[in-house]
Amino acid sequence: MVAAVEDAPTFLAAVTEQQPDVAVVDVRMPPTMTDDGLRAAVAARAAQPRLGLLTLSAYIELSYADALLADGRGGAGYLLKDRVISLDTLVDALRTIASGGTVLDPEVVAQLLVARRADPLGALSRREREVLGLMAEGRSDAAIAERLVVSPGAVEKHISNIFTKIDLPDAGADNRRVLAVLAWLKAR
Repeated sequence: MVAAVEDAPTFLAAVTEQQPDVAVVDVRMPPTMTDDGLRAAVAARAAQPRLGLLTLSAYIELSYADALLADGRGGAGYLLKDRVISLDTLVDALRTIASGGTVLDPEVVAQLLVARRADPLGALSRREREVLGLMAEGRSDAAIAERLVVSPGAVEKHISNIFTKIDLPDAGADNRRVLAVLAWLKAR
């Protein structure tokens, strides 16, 4: 261990000065005790791309996991504090991160999987997502067909599939096209 710090600004200074292989940081740190530690960790990694990061948190927050893993480089971890019950667990996590691996608490993984299954757009094909994106831009079926170089009938089929896959039955009173676009916007 090369440094121990009490707040996010000091963490950033210590990482810059010491150039560690791996840093362990609590998500909640002074000065605000919100997500200062996480923001400092992401900033430290942006400045030092090879820096491994083990982030500890008292609770699962998927946006924190997303922020930590967004660059796809590996060398990162997100563990719940109350699940790090032994020094061996911590050392194993640090070794994995130092070698470029990723360590995620099993509860975080479970929540990520639940969130993915809850994604109403998860069942859409790449082409259906393209069609829905163009619908969200306000394009007509004819404009979508022209843009994607497909027939208007193909666009209608994709839109029908979209309505089915995101569970928007023809109820008559609702505008399914608008509801589909709203689902697309929520998922972004």
